[in-house]
Amino acid sequence: MTNIVIYARFSSHNQNEQSIEGQLKACYDFAKQNDYNVIHEYIDRAISGTTDKRPEFLQMIEDSKQKHFKYVLVYQLDRFSRNRYDSATCKAKLKKNDVRVISARENISDDASGILIEGVLESMAEYYSAELSQKISRGMKLNAEKCLITGGNLALGFRVDENKHLQINDEEALTVKKIFQMYANRSTMADIERYLNNLHITTSRGNPYNKCSLRRILTNKRYMGIYTFNDMEIKDGIPRIISDELFDEVQLIMEKNKKAPARSKAKAEYILTTKLFCGHCQSQMTGLSGAGQSGKKYYYYSCVQARKNLCAKKVVSKDWIEDLVVTETRKLLTTERINIIAKAVVDFSEQESDSSELKRLERLLKENQKATHNLVKALESGQVIDVIAEQIKVRQQEKQQLEKAIAEESSKHHVLTIQEVRFFLHKLKDGDINDIKYRKTLINTLVNRIYLYDDKMTILYNTQDGQSTFPIEQNSLPKGHLVEAGSVELPSENPLTRLSTSVSGGLTFPLPISLRQDIGLSSFISPARCKA
Repeated sequence: MTNIVIYARFSSHNQNEQSIEGQLKACYDFAKQNDYNVIHEYIDRAISGTTDKRPEFLQMIEDSKQKHFKYVLVYQLDRFSRNRYDSATCKAKLKKNDVRVISARENISDDASGILIEGVLESMAEYYSAELSQKISRGMKLNAEKCLITGGNLALGFRVDENKHLQINDEEALTVKKIFQMYANRSTMADIERYLNNLHITTSRGNPYNKCSLRRILTNKRYMGIYTFNDMEIKDGIPRIISDELFDEVQLIMEKNKKAPARSKAKAEYILTTKLFCGHCQSQMTGLSGAGQSGKKYYYYSCVQARKNLCAKKVVSKDWIEDLVVTETRKLLTTERINIIAKAVVDFSEQESDSSELKRLERLLKENQKATHNLVKALESGQVIDVIAEQIKVRQQEKQQLEKAIAEESSKHHVLTIQEVRFFLHKLKDGDINDIKYRKTLINTLVNRIYLYDDKMTILYNTQDGQSTFPIEQNSLPKGHLVEAGSVELPSENPLTRLSTSVSGGLTFPLPISLRQDIGLSSFISPARCKA
């Protein structure tokens, strides 16, 4: 039998422990039907799928390195992740360890069309997750406009009344005033921290004080009676604890005491990671950065074997290759292909909506109704009234539970329409080419693999006829776009040895003029709403 593990998760929004039980039951049924041996369960409770900071999830990724299991089984793909980029990245980590993700409710094949359907479903899950987030944000904003509490941890010194308005907590407000007065009288953060902790006074979360918690208090405008929500500020929206003069004085002192912050380092995102491969040795090409003699930072993709001097593949400019792949991929979404993809996704959605669990619940409801009908007949015929009446009551309670379960199960399976999928794919076609999230979604949904040679590139798409090969000529790109492996000066902290002192001396391989025009600086397509 093939060893597998199960990953289950529920978020804190309208879900509970029963959600986990339902997921596990469906997963174990699927495992039994397919002769899989479940060796472990990884369960994250009340954690959103839009983040990969899930302890059990991260442990599962780490454990996959031991290669004790072949598959990760989830109830549905959105249990694995609702963030398309994180999903692709984590699946790539699992794939590196010969582990695949499979779904108990979505029987997706391993061929190109299956990969495409999976990509569209995951992308749409992320899209609808973002849409839900926007709706929640709108509701919170409406509450904020009325100066109502919008959730989260209360600031020290406040309490919430029965109408969800903030009121002053007199005891805690004294602590807030003391903190401001001590700092205004030139006490240091360390002095205030020791004073409060020695008296066993805790933060609003019940923790000891530290510099971060004190800084949050000393910079909180709510203590001046200003209601704040995101960028919204409403003066006199809540009761005041600190005077404007004292607050302003504290801000001036903090500004004087503040050390110059370390310059933050921009973190480049290599969106072709796990997709880009060397055309010579078939190895992955991964992100690499280096600096020229002028100190300017450069970003590249490099063949992992070339770094070991086992391949002669040249390093390629990150921005150039990513722009080229995005531009070519957009061309794939013709109206004809969009219609074909939409139909395939909707057909699959309709198949999955007709779930075995829903059928089971509906069958039990029919049996319940039949049994209740028979009991009523028995009651009419004059049989033991008390016993039958009690049985009818039990059946009615059972009916209510079944109807509730059917409603919950039905809500899990939203059947997508042709119009919805076409609208989504049109947005994918005409999105903002400069938006990093859009670029990630486009590539992760449609691109399977990219093989890069020194004179040409081949892109394999997640469509049955999706493949594009085109030459990379040598006459029209500025220097620095494609350089010899080894001609990049690596940062000193990089474990690799310094390979060169200059970027500009490398060989260059240009982009065809037609493609250069497509990805010109001023010719990017702006976002558009497309009606399907």
